[in-house]
Amino acid sequence: MLGARPATCPFCERAAAGAVFAANATAVALPDAYPLAAGHTLVCPRRHVSDLFALDEDEWSGVWSLVRDVQRRLVGGVDADGWNVGVNAGPAAGQTVEHAHVHLIPRRAGDVVDPRGGVRWVLPDRADYWSRS
Repeated sequence: MLGARPATCPFCERAAAGAVFAANATAVALPDAYPLAAGHTLVCPRRHVSDLFALDEDEWSGVWSLVRDVQRRLVGGVDADGWNVGVNAGPAAGQTVEHAHVHLIPRRAGDVVDPRGGVRWVLPDRADYWSRS
């Protein structure tokens, strides 16, 4: 179960229900409820905190250590050719669930026409820097 939380937090609720894919002392990994690709996983601190940058050192280390551990666990089972690792920190960055989390998204060659730029596409007008003179 995750730490002190508001009445409704989908990550806290799913963790409490046992939907945990992997865990360590300070973080849990949950399958994304709306996956972009097979294996899309969320890693979040056990303590309910909305801002990733408000984590203490142990939580920070635990989250990023679990991101690596989950990637290693998934690598054989999801046949990924690459990975996107993403964080939406704050509403202006697109965070919709007020519980800090990291997205780990397996990618496959050909899953999009042109994957160049990756996370840069959060600002589409600036993403394809390689096509500008």
